[in-house]
Amino acid sequence: MDANAAGLREVSGRAFRAGLDNVVYVRAAIEALPPELKGIADRVTVVLPWGSLLTAVALPSVPLLRGIRALCRAQATLTVLLGADPGRDRAELVRLGLPPVSDADLRGRLPDGYGRAGFEVTTVRPVARAELACWPSRWAKRLAYGRPRPVFQIEARAQGDAGAGRPRPGSEDPRAM
Repeated sequence: MDANAAGLREVSGRAFRAGLDNVVYVRAAIEALPPELKGIADRVTVVLPWGSLLTAVALPSVPLLRGIRALCRAQATLTVLLGADPGRDRAELVRLGLPPVSDADLRGRLPDGYGRAGFEVTTVRPVARAELACWPSRWAKRLAYGRPRPVFQIEARAQGDAGAGRPRPGSEDPRAM
C-alpha cells in the first residue's frame, strides 16, 4: 500500500515477475484505508515510511495504527523498518511532532500505543547496515551504503479479532496516543 502510484508500479512489477499471485497492491493513504481490505492480511510490512505513515508507526498514532490493525487477521504480523536521522531529518521530525528515534525511546513508548491499537510489540531492535542492504527497497539500499543513520526494526503481532482496532470516525485526535 502506498499513496504514491510510482512506488507501487515498481514493487508490483517485481511481484509479477516473481510469479506471486497472493499479493495485493493498493494506492491509498493511511488516513483513508479501503474498508474492503478489513481482515485480509496475514502480514503487513512498512518499509522506511515518511509523512503520516511515519507518524503512525513512530509516534505512535493510535488511530492510524488502528487502521493498519483493521487490515490484519488475528495473529497477523506487523514488521516496521524505521529510519529517521535526528540531524538530517530534523525538519520533517519537527513538522510531524516526532520525538527522537532511538532504541531506548522506541522501547519505552511503542508498546503502550501499539497495544491500544490492537498490536503486541514483540521486538524492537537496531538494524545493521549489512542487513539493511538485504531489504528489497532502493531507499534501504541507499541508506545501507550511504552515511550511517539509525534504523530500527519493530515486530508486532495483531491481537483479537480482525479489524478490532478500527477507529470510530471522529472518536480521537489522529495524533493522540
